[in-house]
Amino acid sequence: MAGFGVANERLRALEELEREIGASLQSAGGRGPRKWAGLVILELSKEKPQERHLDRQAAQFGAAVAKVEAELSAQIRYLTQVATGQPHEGSSYAARKSCQLALNRLDYARRRLAELARACELMLEQ
Repeated sequence: MAGFGVANERLRALEELEREIGASLQSAGGRGPRKWAGLVILELSKEKPQERHLDRQAAQFGAAVAKVEAELSAQIRYLTQVATGQPHEGSSYAARKSCQLALNRLDYARRRLAELARACELMLEQ
């Protein structure tokens, strides 16, 4: 069940990332709680815009974009590992493969023992 915890955590991270992207897109259009673009346009429309205010708004937007980019890169790296079968947190591929090989060896051993038992019975009957 530990795999579900990792999967749920990944899904929560993706949902949070989706909210952040939505907030950034809304603010880029001048709507939403941050209204970066709207505030920047308002500031630029003034006769004497304050550069510090513009720089701060641009830095906030840049930081939000950088955070989204970093999170997306991390998710893409994780999905690349999962898709290529590389070991990763929550991966059960290696354990399943090992178990399947053990079951195959067990089946082979059973067949060989059955063959040996038949051979022994034939020798005893003679």
